[in-house]
Amino acid sequence: MELSNRVQIKDFPKSNYLSSLKKTVRTFVRRKCDWSIGIYTGESPFKLSSPENIKNPVLTAKDVTDIPADLVADPFMVFENGIWYMFFEALNSLNFQGEIGLATSNNGLNWRYEQIIIRENFHLSYPYVFKFQNEYYMIPESYRANAIRLYKAVEFPTRWTFLKNLLESSDYVDSSIFNFHDKWWMFTTSPQGNILHLYYADELMGNWVKHPQSPLIEGNFHISRPGGRVIVSDGKIFRYTQDVVGFYGNQVRAYEITNLTTTNYEEKEIIHNPVIKGSGDGWNKIGMHNIDPHQLDNGKWIACVDGYQIVFVFGMAERKRIKIITKANAKK
Repeated sequence: MELSNRVQIKDFPKSNYLSSLKKTVRTFVRRKCDWSIGIYTGESPFKLSSPENIKNPVLTAKDVTDIPADLVADPFMVFENGIWYMFFEALNSLNFQGEIGLATSNNGLNWRYEQIIIRENFHLSYPYVFKFQNEYYMIPESYRANAIRLYKAVEFPTRWTFLKNLLESSDYVDSSIFNFHDKWWMFTTSPQGNILHLYYADELMGNWVKHPQSPLIEGNFHISRPGGRVIVSDGKIFRYTQDVVGFYGNQVRAYEITNLTTTNYEEKEIIHNPVIKGSGDGWNKIGMHNIDPHQLDNGKWIACVDGYQIVFVFGMAERKRIKIITKANAKK
């Protein structure tokens, strides 16, 4: 028996053996970018770090209970009637499409997952939520629908309805909107993240006009892709931008917009860049790419952020994932 086995292994072509081994490894071992969400605090929206009184990340894919989630990322939050509401992308493992999830917190530090609140037949992410005239709106990334889509809460925070396409094209990613001097402004980029566009409108659901200096930036992967909420504070405007040079999800920089009119645009880099980056260890070891800061009553700042590390999923966990996906595909 042992001799027979030895002969079979010896006679088996080495190339076939290695090919079979690699196939087995690929089937049961998967390299994964493990994105999760954390909370940072600090003295300013440009000097933030992980607070000592909590353990980051505050939200992971394992916290999502109503879909099998592969990751959570792109967090944005708002404060309403004493409660923090966080909206984020949850990547569904069944079809690898993003859906918009909701988590809540009484203090902004400890979070509880609630549910998926927006699901479409195309990918959604970057749920840029904002309040206007006592109503809540959201612009999630929806470039696979070939449009920048505006949603409105009909029962905040769980029920949302689609209102209209603000712009129609397949080239709009991570669109970031803000109001300044009685006009609406919106940054957006391409899927490649190397170009920055600017549009403006007199009314939120009015006609959006391309700024005459747009594209503001071309061919620069350091500073083109929006990376969080645009801050308007004390008459100043700051935008966050993903630095995707080298690899996606690298770090986030900030720029102050010093001149913004319907004909002119100027900005300058702040001195504290990058604002957030990979820590070299733990949940955000490799990189970070989104930030949403809010000023508290005491003058300090709190922000939801995301980050990722590389993990390897193998054994029963990966077999279970494959089984779930196979069953889902069989039902289609």
